[in-house]
Amino acid sequence: MHRRRWRPLALLRKVLTFAICAIALVALLSFHLHTFSSSIVPNFPDPYKLPTQHEFKHQRFSTVRSWTRELTPPHLSKAPLSSRQLAGARGTLELYKLWKSPPNRDFVPCVKPTANYATPIESRGYLLVHTNGGLNQMRAGICDMVAVARIINATLVIPELDKRSFWQDSSNFSDVFDEDHFINALANDVRVVKKLPKELAAATRAVKHFRSWSGMDYYRDEIASMWEDFQVIRAAKSDSRLANNNLPPDIQKLRCRACYEALRFSPQIEALGKLLVNRMRSYGRYIALHLRYEKDMLAFSGCTHGLSPAEAYELRMIRENTAYWKIKDIDSGEQRSKGYCPLTPKEVGIFLSALGYPSNTPIYIAAGEIYGGDSHMADLRSRYPILKSKEKLASVEELEPFMDHASQLAALDYIVSVESDVFIPSYSGNMARAVEGHRRFLGHRKTISPDRKTLVRLFDKIERGTLKEGRNLSNRTIEAHRRRQGSPRKRKGPISGTKGMDRFRSEEAFYVNPLPDCLCQRESPNMNTSHIIR
Repeated sequence: MHRRRWRPLALLRKVLTFAICAIALVALLSFHLHTFSSSIVPNFPDPYKLPTQHEFKHQRFSTVRSWTRELTPPHLSKAPLSSRQLAGARGTLELYKLWKSPPNRDFVPCVKPTANYATPIESRGYLLVHTNGGLNQMRAGICDMVAVARIINATLVIPELDKRSFWQDSSNFSDVFDEDHFINALANDVRVVKKLPKELAAATRAVKHFRSWSGMDYYRDEIASMWEDFQVIRAAKSDSRLANNNLPPDIQKLRCRACYEALRFSPQIEALGKLLVNRMRSYGRYIALHLRYEKDMLAFSGCTHGLSPAEAYELRMIRENTAYWKIKDIDSGEQRSKGYCPLTPKEVGIFLSALGYPSNTPIYIAAGEIYGGDSHMADLRSRYPILKSKEKLASVEELEPFMDHASQLAALDYIVSVESDVFIPSYSGNMARAVEGHRRFLGHRKTISPDRKTLVRLFDKIERGTLKEGRNLSNRTIEAHRRRQGSPRKRKGPISGTKGMDRFRSEEAFYVNPLPDCLCQRESPNMNTSHIIR
């Protein structure tokens, strides 16, 4: 009777034991199938392939214990990365490279005067300066005139900005720059005053077109000798009046102090500029694209690729009716084939895609009004929809004080461009060169300079159907720009064989690359000081 009572209980125990074993076996098989199966592996490069079943056979005996241990700790219980996850890891690495600045090789600003540099003595007269060109051409000219004032021992009167150029901007110096800061920052270098003394307001002035790219001898001899007859000298133009190279170290350092320390934008421009930077940062890392596809640029350069006959005619009329633009008859096709034309918005889109920037990349358009408006921006916007500009980031009320003042609006673009993660100019004009130089000075921030001559050949092949967008185009584009990303190098001298003014014209401009004059290699504990580049 007692045995009959326990027999069903024993049977139940056997059934439960069998069920538990069956469940454990199914779970074990399920784990192996989920984790290790599939001999089909996506076609990734070798470093990113997962092992196949065949490869697991000779690994199994040596790894059984380790796999069993991994079932317990949570951080070790996860299966190996899937092929898609590995591809994602590779994509993350490639994305990191897209934004990473080139190694700066420990170059840092070194603009302090040498031990022999003296504070300015009593000046011999006053230097008036009429700047010319757009914002960045005027900036460079102002900084050069600071150095010239030092060389000829003059008191510099706050320069007059160009009001007669293509842009017809009525801005005064204090509208664009911080006048008081400029005066105070240069107090140990040059005496700067806001205006001529009353007693000299009606004095006879020597109006002089300073010779382009001139050195110390020209200013010390020819210009400084004018103090014997005049108390006021007026520089009729300011652009490219000082040599790029072969000047004393203290003069070169003074140019950098003037450009990167003294010549600060006005408080209202600085405030809105920083606000625009913060608003761009809210979208993530961003590219500042200096899209030089404006009416004045296209008219001046004669570049009409991709434009309608009516648009090309309009630009030609502007060029012919602008008296101070000397060259009137321009072959657009020849200009473009030589790389002398700005990239079109469509070409910029192809370029960025070939470099690998994803479609969700935020892009700040640093430019005035794009010629043709939305009709010419459609291709770029279809690839990169997060296109922003000062007009889109700021309200009408915030921009209102700066409207109809091209130099002030350009200053906002300058600030956002200098502070960007990557700066890309579609054309190597004054803005592009100024921003590139400033970014070099601040630590060689990433600046990609398009090789327009090479790119035009690739774009033409795409148009003819002999090349398609994809890996081949990407590889060729990346390779062509591997050494065009703003890494440290010395400023380029004149092209071999050039003579006269062409020799100076072929040099890399001082403010494009202030190395070696204003950047020194930081001394490291393991570095022999005799090898430090000064």
